[in-house]
Amino acid sequence: MCGVICGLDSLCELAIYARSKKSFFRENFGIMKIPSKSTLSRILRMVNGEKVAKATIDIMKEKAENIGDIIAVDGKAICSTSKKSKPHSALQILTAYLTESGVVLGQQAVHEKTNEIPVFQEMLEYLDVNGKTITADAMHCQKETCKKIINKKGNYVFGLKENQRNFYKDVELFFNDKQNCENIEIFEAPIEKSHGRTERRICSKIKDISRFGNLEDWSGFETIFSIRRMSSDKYKTTDETNYYITSLSETPEKLLKITREHWKIESLHWMLDVVFSEDDCRLQSDDGQMSLNAFRKLAVFLHRKHWKSTGCKQSAKSNMLKCLIDETFLITFIRHC
Repeated sequence: MCGVICGLDSLCELAIYARSKKSFFRENFGIMKIPSKSTLSRILRMVNGEKVAKATIDIMKEKAENIGDIIAVDGKAICSTSKKSKPHSALQILTAYLTESGVVLGQQAVHEKTNEIPVFQEMLEYLDVNGKTITADAMHCQKETCKKIINKKGNYVFGLKENQRNFYKDVELFFNDKQNCENIEIFEAPIEKSHGRTERRICSKIKDISRFGNLEDWSGFETIFSIRRMSSDKYKTTDETNYYITSLSETPEKLLKITREHWKIESLHWMLDVVFSEDDCRLQSDDGQMSLNAFRKLAVFLHRKHWKSTGCKQSAKSNMLKCLIDETFLITFIRHC
């Protein structure tokens, strides 16, 4: 875990790190013998990765001050685990993420012969979603998934795309028909400018959805809305509109805020790839990959907790380097978190 906090991303690096810090681990953690790379690999293959993940997740829950009420759900493939000529064979891990606190509520492997939909429905059996709002992409816009969430007293905000073909076409036609303007409530967010990029967001909510048929098949269904995103920089301009369904009856402003929370799980996945080099991990074991994935998520959580509590806005890479070269800082970091 110390090695992962320092940004080390291979068993070889972890073994070298452990040997070079032998006295540090003996004095601070009582570790008397340092395992070899092959021993680390063997242990990671033997230990149940989902149980390691659960134990790691429990640590995050214990250390979080403010849990929050929005759960973002998304899957991420670990590219290095794909078989030759089979890009879709890579191990995928579906994660349920509390966006406000950065706590992972649950994670589960998605194996080659299945997909995220049944895995998420299985996760809902043990996730506590009471009073929470779940956001997910259009893949999870399924009647059975909505039913499970509502039965557990949660709410949902799901993207709507061609996987619900007729419904999607009806919604798209409605928003594009100018005759329906009076039945649409609009909120436009202030224009954002950052790093040479300008972005506008407009959320449009249908006031009366009675013209849409078969909505009773969708448990808890309340609102249909769209978000139009227009962005431009010196290289290109984009203009796209996405459609959503939700069990919430909120203002367009609040709905826009909720959907924006979903990017935080995408930010987590970006950090795992870019900062922690997860896609380069060559460990040929699903259990080992699950365990290391959980350790990286805990490391991201601890780094963010450190930033919030100290007000220090160093980059993750800078913080990781400091943990690597300064043993006193690493111990302080661990104790502080």
